[in-house]
Amino acid sequence: MSMETTAWTQLHSVMTAQQARREASPFARETLRRIGAFARPHRRRITQFVLLSVVTALLAVATPVLAGAVVDAIVGGKDPGLVVRLAVLIAVIALAEAGLGLLNRWLSASLGEDLILSLRTAVFDHVQRMPVAFFTRTRTGALVSRLNNDVIGAQRAFSNTLSGVVSNLATLLLTLAVMLSLSWQITLLALVLLPVFVVPARRMGSRMARLQREAASHNAAMGTRMTERFSAPGATLVKLFGRPGEESAEFAARAHQVRDIGVRTAMAQSAFITALTLVSALALALVYGLGGWFALAGTLEPGAVVALALLLTRLYAPLTALAGARVEVMSALVSFERVFEVLDLKPLIEEKPDARAVPEGPVAVEFEDVRFGYPAADKVSLASLEEVAALDTRGGAEVLRGVSFRAAPGQTVALVGSSGAGKSTIAQLVPRLYDADSGVVRLGGVDVRELSAASVRATLGMVTQDGHLFHESVRANLLLARPGADDDELWAALRRARLDELVASLPDGLDTVVGERGYRLSGGERQRLTIARLLLARQRVVILDEATAHLDNTSEAAVQEALTEALADRTAVVIAHRLSTVRAADLILVVEDGRIVERGRHEDLLADDGRYAELYRTQFAAQSDSGGPDDSGDSGYPGEPDDQRDAVPAAQLPYEKGSSAGGERAPAPVPGG
Repeated sequence: MSMETTAWTQLHSVMTAQQARREASPFARETLRRIGAFARPHRRRITQFVLLSVVTALLAVATPVLAGAVVDAIVGGKDPGLVVRLAVLIAVIALAEAGLGLLNRWLSASLGEDLILSLRTAVFDHVQRMPVAFFTRTRTGALVSRLNNDVIGAQRAFSNTLSGVVSNLATLLLTLAVMLSLSWQITLLALVLLPVFVVPARRMGSRMARLQREAASHNAAMGTRMTERFSAPGATLVKLFGRPGEESAEFAARAHQVRDIGVRTAMAQSAFITALTLVSALALALVYGLGGWFALAGTLEPGAVVALALLLTRLYAPLTALAGARVEVMSALVSFERVFEVLDLKPLIEEKPDARAVPEGPVAVEFEDVRFGYPAADKVSLASLEEVAALDTRGGAEVLRGVSFRAAPGQTVALVGSSGAGKSTIAQLVPRLYDADSGVVRLGGVDVRELSAASVRATLGMVTQDGHLFHESVRANLLLARPGADDDELWAALRRARLDELVASLPDGLDTVVGERGYRLSGGERQRLTIARLLLARQRVVILDEATAHLDNTSEAAVQEALTEALADRTAVVIAHRLSTVRAADLILVVEDGRIVERGRHEDLLADDGRYAELYRTQFAAQSDSGGPDDSGDSGYPGEPDDQRDAVPAAQLPYEKGSSAGGERAPAPVPGG
């Protein structure tokens, strides 16, 4: 390793150490124990890795000694065969060092990548078990960073830090032993010069770390701006408000800041490397000068001078690396702790070990005195994932207050009411996206908390109002419902959702990629594709949360016809803002302020002249004023229930404890026809 390479290595090490020092915390035994648990399956390869590192260090020290022996043989006029044999031995050692280096690198890479695999899959599987509230609060980028940057930082503990400490310690001890045996005076001189090499590195490393943090901040700001502006909604917003010039100027200003930091960083690095290279050259000059004087005086062999000069480069690198080893270890521990922080966040919804399946046959949906409030942030999130100083402590206020009803097998029950009344919350308790604080939610007469997650998913299908799709093909989005479905079944589902002609006209048919969140399709087309997914799943219970909110009248009529077939002999819970779509429901529940204030059929509720009649008159008066049907849906952000956003304490409304709808009746011909 040349002095310049050593200088670059030292600069990187110190910069990393300075950055890690800001986040480093004392060693935690529990963290070390958990790291050991992840490393235990790989202990055999770790042992091989450590032994190979020691052997490689031995070979690295042997080469300078043999080079000195060659010089002595040449100067002493000894047997030419000895020179050849020494040269061959040096070549053999070089080949062995190269081969062992490759093997050691393979062990290092495989250990690190296996650790990444274990950590990433553990975090990914754990995150999938988190409640919806976790995802509504967490910044996606911060969470992805845990699976990328922090996991890779933890990997370095095995692939870099472990090998570095072992090999550097072995190299340092062997190098010092050999140098002391050759000339203790020159060895002491080399050690005296070490602070001249290390101190500037630490000072410059601190400055470089500050520059790197500043550059990272500017890059993050620039990256965030690009991410927001390059998404389909962001680009549309910029175009609608006609601000391309201002956006360009703002981006250019941020890019200029990044450029200026880059220039300052490059000059600082260049000055630092030049200074250390100069110090290294002076150190070599002193070794050659003092060593040459000793050689001429007859107290040192000429070969020893060459060996000492070569060993000098192998002395500074491990010394400077070991000086920052503790902080590198602390940095790796920080990465592990940030990963474990996510793994330690307990899911609110746990499946019982003895969870059972939903009973066979028709399924009823029942709510019995259900009360629920959305959990506070400290129950479902981390401040570091929300990128805030402290978590919001608010939460727990009741959104549902004693909700009771029964959707008998084959019935269609509609939920109507003001935005924020609790309709979507009721729907989300059935598939256990959340669990009730008190009371019971039942599927097929069994508490959903007693059922297995797989059985609930196989029994219940849900179409939400945002119609979310993945950035994948039409086929992949459909197969989420039934992975084993063939093309005939996919086309049948599309035909029933009145989407087959559109998909057939796409460039790649079923293999056409729909774009991020399905933005290559219209709102109505996206929603019909999610309904096709529901039709493909063939579940016994269906929840429609504003499933037709984004459809025009023609598309809505087509989809309603498809839903009539899909809901035959199935239990349905339909959330609707447009009351015209629920008139034929078997039971209509009016939800206000987290309570069911009215229940009955459409005609009966109109005759009662209560809240439902008021909503009906208001809505159709608005339609008459606008000259057309009301196509508005509940306002909302995708993935976040309107109840959680808009729920505001309202005047206490009387809770009508009416009897559950009884009897098994034929389903309504059209849910809202």
